[in-house]
Amino acid sequence: MRVLVVEDARSLADVLAEGLSDQGMAVDVAYDGLEAAAKLDLNAYEVVVLDRDLPGLHGDTLCQMITDRDDRAMVIMLTAADSPVDRVTGLTLGADDYLAKPFHFPELVLRIRSLARRRPSARPRTLRAAGIELDPARRTATRDGRHLDLSVKEFALLEALLHAAPALLSAEDLLEQVWDEHANPLTNTVTVTIGRLRRKLGEPPIITTTPGAGYRIAPPPVPES
Repeated sequence: MRVLVVEDARSLADVLAEGLSDQGMAVDVAYDGLEAAAKLDLNAYEVVVLDRDLPGLHGDTLCQMITDRDDRAMVIMLTAADSPVDRVTGLTLGADDYLAKPFHFPELVLRIRSLARRRPSARPRTLRAAGIELDPARRTATRDGRHLDLSVKEFALLEALLHAAPALLSAEDLLEQVWDEHANPLTNTVTVTIGRLRRKLGEPPIITTTPGAGYRIAPPPVPES
């Protein structure tokens, strides 16, 4: 899941980004409304965590810009104002959820995951292919009933491949979906993580590589009788 955090308090923005990354999300950060608008033009996000009172471009204006898009992200609006009028105003602007500061981080995580599931093109709750079952909300993955002990990035990588299955995802696609805007496109991070994931999935292999094209989940070949 790719998330954009828009928050002008840099310390809070950085803490949120680090915490959400630890939850397996690919997180970008914008410290003002104009920077956020530019990133929204460049990248596809599933959820935007949006501070309402922003410099450069107000959060209300940015929220309306997001909701006017055809393939729009879901928006959770953060604000220090918590009166019923403020909540109604925020939701009227098109926000999908509203969370007052200060808030508990675990609640924010749950709300982000809930919004991602409500998105029109949202992923099903449990992803299944080639004997793999992965539940993004519960952070569990199994192969043929066997629990898989995956790192945060391995889990996110498998989630992306399962969501795309049986289609191919290029290394660039995986960098965008699993890492963030700071990922070096020349790095071998995807190759290394794919290798670790393959070892943990075990035999027979189900992640196939098409040179120059990318990776995909494919059922193992049926043994000849």
